[in-house]
Amino acid sequence: MKQASNPDLTSRRAFLKGAGVATAAAATILLVDSPTAAASGTTVEPASEEALGVLIDLTRCSGCNSCALACKAANRLPLPNQAPTELDSDNFTFIDTRKTADGTEVYVKKQCMQCVHPACVSACTVGALRKTAEGPVVYDSSKCIGCRYCQYACPFNVPTYQWDNTFGLIQKCQMCYQRLAAGQQPACVAACPNGALKFGNRAELLAQAHATIDANQGHYLDHIYGEHEVGGTSMLYLSAVPFDQLGLPERDDAPSPRYAEAVMQMTPVVALSVASLATGLHLILRRRHMLADQRAAEATQQQTKGSSHDR
Repeated sequence: MKQASNPDLTSRRAFLKGAGVATAAAATILLVDSPTAAASGTTVEPASEEALGVLIDLTRCSGCNSCALACKAANRLPLPNQAPTELDSDNFTFIDTRKTADGTEVYVKKQCMQCVHPACVSACTVGALRKTAEGPVVYDSSKCIGCRYCQYACPFNVPTYQWDNTFGLIQKCQMCYQRLAAGQQPACVAACPNGALKFGNRAELLAQAHATIDANQGHYLDHIYGEHEVGGTSMLYLSAVPFDQLGLPERDDAPSPRYAEAVMQMTPVVALSVASLATGLHLILRRRHMLADQRAAEATQQQTKGSSHDR
């Protein structure tokens, strides 16, 4: 026997389907028409000469996880003795193990790139994220509203969201900003036993990196990852293996706020979608109550007729 259709369910499905199509269409039109959807013509500004950074020499990394465990200790993160395997709310850095074409294992330290022109800062509508003059991109949880725009804008997929936190806070590496204020190195740098991490003035680190490449022709790629990508980052990489084999995304030299601009353009669409969804649900609920009242009236009328017939 064919089950009778439910008019409430049918109308609800139709509305949700229509709302989804409308939202997708509006989003597509907005992003296609927006000038930020095309390549940005923004001029890349030079990084502050006072900015600090970290040079990561991947040819020296042994994958010992000393840096990741030191990060856990310095930030009082859970499971302080367990080496992390990904970036999440409990781990601000980790060692990513990669295999080259010939099967050789290569170790890649991953963390926030501390962009010179951070997209996350541009996308944050409440000032919870800011770029400091010293270089780190820091986070103020007291200002965060949990919108996650920073996640969508980041070209390196770094910020993580605390799903189990009532307030829905964001977590990420802040380059041990408090340690820097106290005149100390980032915890990961201080803990590295192999000299794979070097902390200092970003401009000086770049000069050292170029000198290292020139002095070791054929050992390193003639490319410092982070020197120009997305307008430059404070975390810089030297490697003997192509970066696209190491899980470091290929990015052009345009400043990363253009990623944020595309996200921010979505704000009117999101607001319109929420309003449309709320209105639609209100209409569905009102229709449900009207049908319920109509059925109750019909039932009462039937009972009245039945009583009259019995008499």
